[in-house]
Amino acid sequence: MILETHRLLMRDFVEADWQAVFAYQSDPLYLRYSYWTHRTQKDVSEFIQMFIGEQKEQPRTKFQLVIVLKEENQLIGNCGIRINDSELREANIGYELNPQFWRQGYATEAARAILKFGFEELGMHRIWSWCVAENVASVRVLEKICMRREGHLLEKELIKGRWYDNFLYAILDQEWKAK
Repeated sequence: MILETHRLLMRDFVEADWQAVFAYQSDPLYLRYSYWTHRTQKDVSEFIQMFIGEQKEQPRTKFQLVIVLKEENQLIGNCGIRINDSELREANIGYELNPQFWRQGYATEAARAILKFGFEELGMHRIWSWCVAENVASVRVLEKICMRREGHLLEKELIKGRWYDNFLYAILDQEWKAK
């Protein structure tokens, strides 16, 4: 499974990816809106094994792909789409990026590619996502890829003892085609 953009290559996880994922998932900036307070090598290895296992499912309904900078061949994060309901043709997307590569448009580029895959290859009708309302960078990504805010969920997440609001975003296939 490979998706390609102007600057990025997105591919299935392999076991050797654990070191690069461990490096960024250990960063306090990455952990800010995460349930995790810290990450161990075992945690990251199990995280990657989960995605490798999902690659073998038939029919495949979860596509979590690493994000690699093409020119440098450097893993900088991951992005995925998960089919929630194949009959209703509904899926959700998510992404995470090494904080060293924030504010360079990579998350937007990867999220746009995964949306395109969802609509054009998987035939989805509706794709949604959510983010912590205070995570302004993630809000920007979702809005840049033309997702529409559908909801504001008050105190939806309890992260490290603090309640956070969530924003819910979505886009329909006809909206995607019209953009």
